[in-house]
Amino acid sequence: MLPHLQIEQDNELEEAHRLQHAMIPSQPLSARWFEIACRFHPAQRVGGDFADYFMLPDRRLDFYLGDVVGKGLCAALYAALAAGMLRGFNKLGETPQALLGRLNDRLMLYAFPGRFCAMQYGVLEPVTQTLTFGNAGLPLPLHLSPEGCRPIGSGGFPPGMFPDATYEQHSVQLKPGESVLFYTDGVTEAADHTHAQFGVERLVEVCQEHKARSALELLRFVFEAANDFAGDAPQHDDMTAIVLKVF
Repeated sequence: MLPHLQIEQDNELEEAHRLQHAMIPSQPLSARWFEIACRFHPAQRVGGDFADYFMLPDRRLDFYLGDVVGKGLCAALYAALAAGMLRGFNKLGETPQALLGRLNDRLMLYAFPGRFCAMQYGVLEPVTQTLTFGNAGLPLPLHLSPEGCRPIGSGGFPPGMFPDATYEQHSVQLKPGESVLFYTDGVTEAADHTHAQFGVERLVEVCQEHKARSALELLRFVFEAANDFAGDAPQHDDMTAIVLKVF
């Protein structure tokens, strides 16, 4: 490749990197009854993971976390497509179950061979502290409570994979001090030079040890543990997680 073309390509990739990071929360969001934080670490300059959280006019907290199959610029473009659709859908006030179905229908209209996105969408009700969420292909979230750290919910087909896919939604009553960790599989599949993976058991141990910490602090310990386990082995998948903690 000619040097000036390489420079132009590198500049475009750097701009795509800045744009993608601008689309993912860089600061926690907090209110009297909750705090939520996100951490994003792509395997390449840009990645296929996406996430966001925001307040609706009725004071509900909405959030989502997604993982597009593949990595790099093409995955990042598909992630932007899915995130843009989600931002439009949430204004309709639909349940996570209905929203995931609507996203699947819309992505099937823009079908790209081999492209789909696993994701979760959740809603926290401010008065009851009830978390309602739907899971479409991501690892089960972990509920951190005085009783321990356990997976909650069930799986489902990633939107954009099959037409007419249907989704379940799950609800959990959160108590003050409890947290829920949502994460993409890049976290648990972080691997060392022997190809051993960080795994769910180690993730649970980290969450159990640090469950009393803030959302942002818990994310820091999770990512430090996964990165320390992998050592200097190359990162092979995007790593993204969200922690929701209630007061």
